[in-house]
Amino acid sequence: MKVLVTGASSLLGRRTAEALLARGDDIVCFQRHPAGLETAEVLGDIRDVALVAKAAAGCDAIIHAAAKVGVVGGWSEYRSINVDGTAAVIEAARRNDVRSVVHVSTPSVAHSGHAIVGAGAEPPVTGRTGAWYAESKAFGERLALAAASGELAVVVIRPHLVWGPGDTQLVGRIVERARAGRLALVGKGAALIDTTYIDGAASALVAAVDAARPGARCVGRAYVIANGEPRPIRELVLGICSAAGLDTTPHQVPRRIALLAGSGCERLWRLRRATTEPPLTRFLAEQLGTAHWFDPRPARDDLGWAPTVTIDEGLERLAEWFRSGVPA
Repeated sequence: MKVLVTGASSLLGRRTAEALLARGDDIVCFQRHPAGLETAEVLGDIRDVALVAKAAAGCDAIIHAAAKVGVVGGWSEYRSINVDGTAAVIEAARRNDVRSVVHVSTPSVAHSGHAIVGAGAEPPVTGRTGAWYAESKAFGERLALAAASGELAVVVIRPHLVWGPGDTQLVGRIVERARAGRLALVGKGAALIDTTYIDGAASALVAAVDAARPGARCVGRAYVIANGEPRPIRELVLGICSAAGLDTTPHQVPRRIALLAGSGCERLWRLRRATTEPPLTRFLAEQLGTAHWFDPRPARDDLGWAPTVTIDEGLERLAEWFRSGVPA
């Protein structure tokens, strides 16, 4: 089939495009900067409906992974890219009679500060203050699912904490802070969390493209994707540090102190109008201090998806990547 992949310069977008190319699909990539893939590319702003529609011409499906991530920026910027950008993708699909859209969301849309234990894809929560990424993705997800119809099959995939070689988010931040002696855990780091190795996250998006057909059970639904191996946060963090060749002992910060510090950092960064990311936010402290792992069965049953790389295998691959001399 012919598939448009937005955000193909990101870790997940690129790996997904590579997986589609490897099996012989025709790919068009849409992003701001060249992704370096041997395929057709359209460079531009995801909010430009006409340009996205041009890129989607002749496509059977769209995988929408483009987004503003992180915690730097105001609500208007996050809303514009993550909500209006999603609206542009849906409109482009309609103009071109695209059969299906796979929208990449995040489990944080349903995280309200409380533990999530063995849950499915709960409805998005809105009304947050300051956690603009999760807030905007919640609105974007609602918009995408509302577009599902008999003509357009829309499926939402929420990959949980994607990591692997080349990851600048989870892996990059942990390693950077460990090297600087600033690595900290909320409490003892005992909260159980599940994560997703990058190959599994990409294969889930491919499985969703294959499953998304008008009338299919998955249409109009959201699915959380994860390895199905909940582990204490401390174990995962130390595993990543070990893969990077670092022997470190993280600081332990009581949850109450972490929440106060996160709120304080947010206020300070807003006052300073800083363009760098704060070391902690309240939302991040909540996530680091509470369990969040999910039921993998819906994705298995409806999408025919299962992870192929375990957490331990992923850590071995990460270690090999660091040993190869790739700059971290």
